[in-house]
Amino acid sequence: MAAVCIFFFLAGHAFLPLLGIEDDETLFVDAIFRPRAELYSFRLGHSHVPLMLMTYLGALKSLIYGPLFRLFGTGIRVLREPMLLAGVASIYFFFRLLRLAAGTRAAVIGCGLLAVDSIYLLTVCFDWGPVALQHLLLIGGVFLIIGFFKQASGIKLAAGGFLLGLALWDKALAIWLLSGLGIASILTFPRQVFAALTRRNLAVAAGGFLLGALPLVVYNAGHHWITFRGNFQRDTAPGAIAGKFRILVHTGDGGGLFGWMMDEDWQTPAPHAPQGALPVASARISAIARHPRQDLLVYLFVLALLLAPLARGTDLRTILFALIAMAVAWIQMAITANTGGSVHHTVLLWPLPQVVIAVSLAAASRRLGRAGIPALAAVLAVAMLSGALVINEYYWVTLRYGGSQSWTDAIFRLSDYMKTTPAPAVVCLDWGILDPLRMLNRGKLPLEMGPDSLGRSEMTDSDRAWLAFRLSEPANVFIGHTKDYTYFPGASPNLARFAAQSGYTRQTVATIPDSYGRPVYEVYRFRLATAGK
Repeated sequence: MAAVCIFFFLAGHAFLPLLGIEDDETLFVDAIFRPRAELYSFRLGHSHVPLMLMTYLGALKSLIYGPLFRLFGTGIRVLREPMLLAGVASIYFFFRLLRLAAGTRAAVIGCGLLAVDSIYLLTVCFDWGPVALQHLLLIGGVFLIIGFFKQASGIKLAAGGFLLGLALWDKALAIWLLSGLGIASILTFPRQVFAALTRRNLAVAAGGFLLGALPLVVYNAGHHWITFRGNFQRDTAPGAIAGKFRILVHTGDGGGLFGWMMDEDWQTPAPHAPQGALPVASARISAIARHPRQDLLVYLFVLALLLAPLARGTDLRTILFALIAMAVAWIQMAITANTGGSVHHTVLLWPLPQVVIAVSLAAASRRLGRAGIPALAAVLAVAMLSGALVINEYYWVTLRYGGSQSWTDAIFRLSDYMKTTPAPAVVCLDWGILDPLRMLNRGKLPLEMGPDSLGRSEMTDSDRAWLAFRLSEPANVFIGHTKDYTYFPGASPNLARFAAQSGYTRQTVATIPDSYGRPVYEVYRFRLATAGK
């Protein structure tokens, strides 16, 4: 167990500085460097304690990072190291959970597979979901509750309920897994569940859960329970569920982030050559392995389903428990609009697939007698090697071709440039610029987001007035993406058109490239057309 935790940490540590900052990765900094209105916080003395970042996203991560940023600054490792450590802790508690539920053999299998899962590693390291705290809190909560059933410990029941409540506050989408776990528990372990439903146990579990979810409850009590009323819309798009199932499979086989998180060869005119021992070794391993982009997890999952009838008693019920919980959770994301279409949603099902595989293979290996352990060791070694090779391929592709549109390392150069470019206001014209700059500059830049209607064909009168005011100050700076990197193609042309109609001309101050020479950001100001005459 220690070995795979160390591998996960070292592998993740190698990735941390490679990519730029995706906007959602720094969404939580708003509550640290630009506290929102009291709608999302409560007053404590002279301070505002944040409760919610969005109607379904709590401020737990903001409360964790506030002291960290004050102590260690806002570097890239300070941003990502804590979530990597949370991922390591989740693997540790997953080992203990599986050992408690299904024995050491299953725990070794499950822990080993989770530690070499490339999607789990990358979504934890970069945590744009966010998912790292979700995994840790849910795994920790289930571990403690299983401990309650094993030892009848009221403290573990309360602590487990508290962690599950925290998970719901951290991200209300935890309801997918919580409902799945609850339904699966009743269907597969009814005798144990109903025997434990005493008044005292219900009070202890509910008390712990409500304490953990208290910020979410307080917020919703004052806002007409908006979290639970306003975040479900049925997905009626043609082929939506089939598409989400494909995302689920690509999350399982490890290939779901290639071509999305990092660029490819055809997108990179000047790829980086390997320099240093680790990059050179990674390149050689990638070439020898013929650039693998899929691991064996999906095949192992199918094999586990085929072998599941060999399990008996608690092992079989545990397999069914994981399958039911996973099905209930995935169905909810599949039928809900704007969810389930990206790996940062489907990976929330993890480590349930690993539970199915671990318990099924462990049970099947016992049927083989003395040959069981060698056979199981061989299968596990091959599976872990395939996962490690895909992790290496992600590392090599990231080194060679760099981050994609959302993960460009040009954000660091832009941040450095803006530190030397004073302006009364810095207007960001596109998504993906404001929050990373806010974090990297510790909230010191006078950042503002351009009006929403700027990207549409017609602007509102209030947005026109706001823009006219910003254009009237020649020292103000505007930042947008270049043509190949923009999210809202109409924003910059519409601004230029409006500025020209108002008598201003655009003056480009700088074009900021990434470390591969690709121009990513444009920085410019506006001057009255008569000023230069």
